[in-house]
Amino acid sequence: MRPSPSISSGPRATAAEVADRAAAAHAATAAEAILADTPAIDALGSGLGYRPQFRADLFASRSHVDFLEIIADHYLDASPEKLAELELLRTHFPIVAHGLDLSIGGADGVDPVYLDKIAGLIARIDPPWWSEHLCFTRAGDVDIGHLAALPYTQEAIDAVARNVETVRKRIKAPLLLENITTVVRVPGAEMDEPEFLTRVLERTGCGWLCDVANLYANSVNFGVDLNAAFERWPWDRLVQIHYAGGRWRQGVLIDSHDAATSEDVWSLYDRIVSRAPVKGAILERDERLPEFCELLGEVSRARRALEAHGRWR
Repeated sequence: MRPSPSISSGPRATAAEVADRAAAAHAATAAEAILADTPAIDALGSGLGYRPQFRADLFASRSHVDFLEIIADHYLDASPEKLAELELLRTHFPIVAHGLDLSIGGADGVDPVYLDKIAGLIARIDPPWWSEHLCFTRAGDVDIGHLAALPYTQEAIDAVARNVETVRKRIKAPLLLENITTVVRVPGAEMDEPEFLTRVLERTGCGWLCDVANLYANSVNFGVDLNAAFERWPWDRLVQIHYAGGRWRQGVLIDSHDAATSEDVWSLYDRIVSRAPVKGAILERDERLPEFCELLGEVSRARRALEAHGRWR
């Protein structure tokens, strides 16, 4: 665990500064307590983001897939047939859920109706953890329609912390937050991405879903030296990994989930697995689905790296 920050004010600190530091120390201590109280999470291994298009192939090869990740939003207002599919998946695989629209960084708080639906789904499947994107998807009454990056500011950290507290009142399963990719630098940053993510996770006590493809894409698109900053990422908070292939469009690397994972992403994946306490890795593939054996090849490669570094089994 990380020690709580000192609240020693120094001779020139104002009363307001002392109060701010005390509040920060209290929040950090509370976050550490949340982590300490979280039951030990078992390793799940190497799995797939479930897509109905390959259901038949999946069940024919289920011994080669350790667990599945479902898109939570696909099951929130689901038909009886869709819920029956979910029960079938649960019967044969460990399952975790990945949300799209909680808007955990939204300044207006989380939508209570949406939270009710997510809470019901999580109660239904009882996953060892679930995850959401560290972003916002709504502003006021406007649905943005995509994952919008947060500014790297203390105000944004405070908003995430408030929303996580609201969510935890309804959902007790451990929550992971995922780093997203963006092609636009949000103005007004007070820190860089590694510091922002670290402070969010320390403040909230959440685990990290590290999207390796997103890390790589942001580093390429913004000219960030990942080697120089590698040890500044919160590897001790990492629980799950996403990896995927992307595509270049007009000089920008897009996390498109429609191609095989690149060797550059695999290299970064291997380095992360050697450094972080990974509990599970999920291959994401949404478009241009290849033969299922190709997906299994990537899942197998991810598993070999996990096994080589003693991350499970």
